[in-house]
Amino acid sequence: MTKAEIVSKISLKTGVEKITTLAIVESFMNEVMNTVSENESVFLRGFGTFKVKKRAQKTGRNIKKNTTIIIPEHHIPSFKPAKIFMQDVKNKIK
Repeated sequence: MTKAEIVSKISLKTGVEKITTLAIVESFMNEVMNTVSENESVFLRGFGTFKVKKRAQKTGRNIKKNTTIIIPEHHIPSFKPAKIFMQDVKNKIK
């Protein structure tokens, strides 16, 4: 599903214009990105948590050059779904 499809579905269900719905969806996404990039978590009850995870330094391989490289410690955004969300997916997809 794309952002445009999400906007269309929300617009149909709520009766709000697509332009307004698009602005709301984009604002939500920007707030989540800004909050997570400031190393804070975003918790949405019944949906899940967006947060930052720290990846430790590790060694990797460059297969083409057959060399070992060190991948430095870094931070990445992650999403952990809520238990209700996971149960719903498990029950509907079999």
